[in-house]
Amino acid sequence: MIISHKHKFIFLKTSKTAGTSMEIALSKYCGPEDIITPISDSDERLRRELGFRGAQNFVIPFARYSFMNWIDALSGRRRLQFFNHMPAKEVKRIIGNKQWNGYFKFCFERNPWDRLISLYYWRCKQEPRPSIAEFLNSGAMDLMKQKGFDVYAIDGKLSVDMVYRYENLQEALEDIRIRLGIREPLSLPKAKGEFRLDRRPYQEVLSDEEKELIAQRFSEEISIFGYSF
Repeated sequence: MIISHKHKFIFLKTSKTAGTSMEIALSKYCGPEDIITPISDSDERLRRELGFRGAQNFVIPFARYSFMNWIDALSGRRRLQFFNHMPAKEVKRIIGNKQWNGYFKFCFERNPWDRLISLYYWRCKQEPRPSIAEFLNSGAMDLMKQKGFDVYAIDGKLSVDMVYRYENLQEALEDIRIRLGIREPLSLPKAKGEFRLDRRPYQEVLSDEEKELIAQRFSEEISIFGYSF
């Protein structure tokens, strides 16, 4: 995730929505006071090779600690940090209403059937893979919910100014560029290589039962954004 004081935006990162590529691209325009959370070593290496800012300012100052944060700190736990896929509720509490309300807050969402298939091949890189049914019943859907809807919703309600659709990525990039006042086109580097050899559309991969399981777990996203199988 990124909190840019320079351009007054907050990018909340969801999973399997080109979030890391977006994070790297936005790093190019960040200033020295902006908050950029760490990503994987290989992605940080790519960010350095491109000459963009890396992870910085993500350790949270003690002045921002809540009472419970202080209890944890005195118990010897590590310093509180902004982190990848940090939910809006936590970000808002730490930075306060003034910054939260004054900054442009955005993230990305993706068709949940397509997103789960992408996650399946990302998490199950090696053969033999578990079946998709086994994967769905392993807690994968809960994990995807935590790194999706639960990132940009607070108490079940949208809390950001814009949720862009992954399916309309190019239009989203242009809108973000205009809103942030960036003069040049936003270009996404390729981060996190693909491990998916089966390129069939998700409609040909998922069974009727799997389709319904996903529809039930992600009913909020399907309703809000009008996704269909």
